[in-house]
Amino acid sequence: MQTIKNILCALFGLLFINAGLDKLLHYMPVPPMDMDMQKVFQAFGTIKWLMPLVGIIEILGGLLFILPKTRTVGALVIFPILIGIFTHNMIFYSQIGLIIWAVLFIIWLWVIFENWGKYKKLME
Repeated sequence: MQTIKNILCALFGLLFINAGLDKLLHYMPVPPMDMDMQKVFQAFGTIKWLMPLVGIIEILGGLLFILPKTRTVGALVIFPILIGIFTHNMIFYSQIGLIIWAVLFIIWLWVIFENWGKYKKLME
């Protein structure tokens, strides 16, 4: 079971590292967007530091999530990004995006519940 968790966490972390690198280097093609989504991304584009910041947080969180010793902190770093993914997919009614988010969220929850004792110490 530990091997499966490590593989899933490595894939989870690599996915976020890839997404973060794409925000910094722009190497993946952008899918066609409707007008509402184009307006949102244009608004994000006016804040020059926002997407690089999100990209750096995704890379950092992904790296932390891959390593078992830092996975607990990585889960905390990734949480705001997961909320952003969920919110984006809910607003634009993306069923495929919500399915991908649900898989990521289940992996994230698994890590949170397995490390609950560490988080409990933080809250004392």
